[in-house]
Amino acid sequence: MRESLKKVAGDGLRRRPVLPFGIGTIDGALAPGGLRLDSLHEIAAASPSPSDDAAATLFMAGIAARAWGPVLWVVRRRDLFAPGLYQAGLAPERLIYAEAADDAELLALMEEGLRHRGLGAVVGEVKRAAMPNTRRLQLAAEGGKTVALLLKRHARAESNKGGGNPLAVPSAAVTRWRIGSAPSAALPVGVAGVGRAMWRVELVRQRGGESAEWTMEACDETGRLALPARLADRTDRSADGAGRAYRRAA
Repeated sequence: MRESLKKVAGDGLRRRPVLPFGIGTIDGALAPGGLRLDSLHEIAAASPSPSDDAAATLFMAGIAARAWGPVLWVVRRRDLFAPGLYQAGLAPERLIYAEAADDAELLALMEEGLRHRGLGAVVGEVKRAAMPNTRRLQLAAEGGKTVALLLKRHARAESNKGGGNPLAVPSAAVTRWRIGSAPSAALPVGVAGVGRAMWRVELVRQRGGESAEWTMEACDETGRLALPARLADRTDRSADGAGRAYRRAA
């Protein structure tokens, strides 16, 4: 990993401090108007099911895809499906993979990546991360423009002290999200196939703001979520001026 990071250099450009989703209903609910880039954000699947786990992983991939520059993704097991990440907007050439032996090493590699300052995003997947661990990640992210994304995986039932909730353990993360799969969008009558995947997106906690929940169309090839078509059309008809919520980001 260190050899790969040595080849990465920042471009010297000034970056905006916030990464918006480009959807008024979400950005309006977030205190700074989007995800702070100099912060740690935690994500968990709504359940241990493969569909929810995939939704949470692709939610992170979409965020990383919309950040600038290379992305460091640290894993405990080699189960990432590169074509799936690509469909969520994260191109293979932007990825730097690192494999850790345990959660402690994974968190240390994430911290090292955040302190590099030349990456667009640092992503990691753990089963356990205590408050001191997340505080170190938050401190490493502060002062930079590299967004930190930590996936809290579900632990095995016999070792899970959080009652089945990976977000039960206190954390220094600025936002905490729970992502689950939802029934696919309906296709027009007479059209065969499966509609675009849908997710339940829950903002469980945020610093300086309230919790919220939405049903969204899954990330497209640019990493962007979208309002379901029926809601987007209703919003466009009823909104005017600066208050309009757009279905897609510009």
